[in-house]
Amino acid sequence: MNASEIRALAAEVLAGIAPEADLASVGDNEDLREALDLDSMDFMNFVVGLHQKTGHAIPEADVPKLYTLAGLVAYFAAG
Repeated sequence: MNASEIRALAAEVLAGIAPEADLASVGDNEDLREALDLDSMDFMNFVVGLHQKTGHAIPEADVPKLYTLAGLVAYFAAG
């Protein structure tokens, strides 16, 4: 997946969890949880949604790598 595909996927998953959240307004290094006002359950639903859409296992230890758009893109681009 390339960066734009990963961002589109993240926006799609996020729309199902927090439809009012605007991923386009978030900077690459901003904490998604704070920028989009996601509580811990919403963020975990986001992670689960990413897993379901990609089939990519996301171990709990890797979840902090997904806190920013830059981290999320790097994580999924790496395969």
